[in-house]
Amino acid sequence: MAIRPRLANITPGGQRRRFVTGVIVVTAGVVAAVVLIAAGVSPGWLALLFVPFWFGSLGLVQAREKT
Repeated sequence: MAIRPRLANITPGGQRRRFVTGVIVVTAGVVAAVVLIAAGVSPGWLALLFVPFWFGSLGLVQAREKT
């Protein structure tokens, strides 16, 4: 059985857009984490940072996998 190369279902421009958006969102999550930790908020509020880290990493993975 021959292994066929995977085909990308996204244009290079779309791949770049997902990568840049992923980097921006993960960076925003890091900045928000620093601000919230410096402000001394309760750990429950830090759990909300799951959302930007999830969407940012999703964009980065999609850009890498070309999906």
